[in-house]
Amino acid sequence: MNAQKLKHRRQFRRACRVRNRIVGTTEKPRLSVFRSVKHIYAQLIDDVHGVTLASVTSNSKEMRTNMSHGGNIQAAIAVGKKLAEIAVAKGIQIATFDRGHYRFHGRIKALAQAATVGGLKCTGLEDTNASPSTPKDNSEGNQPETKKKEPKATKSK
Repeated sequence: MNAQKLKHRRQFRRACRVRNRIVGTTEKPRLSVFRSVKHIYAQLIDDVHGVTLASVTSNSKEMRTNMSHGGNIQAAIAVGKKLAEIAVAKGIQIATFDRGHYRFHGRIKALAQAATVGGLKCTGLEDTNASPSTPKDNSEGNQPETKKKEPKATKSK
């Protein structure tokens, strides 16, 4: 089997594994994300009724005027904020995040964090007040704890 078919099979297995655990309802819809090289797309989906409640893309006219390129983290943040704004206007406060077959980092993570900061709770980041566009400040001098390696015991003969 060639490498491209193998890649698509792995992606399909990952997506199925994620989606087996996620179901969107009217009260708690599924926030589905699709990422292409040039753009990012996000939808709030009610799986019970098979309806898309809201959708935002970096390819829309409204979003293209605000950004130069739709395939970067800044575009993902803008899409996440816009989706949260639309969801809050429709009375949706919480959503289940569906990352599909993508890893939760980079543009996917930025979109989820921006939506959470915008008022749509879809990650476990409700407690933090940090903006997704700014890295965490470590100005207090607190260094992360690291495990210190203990010397290995040597055998005596």
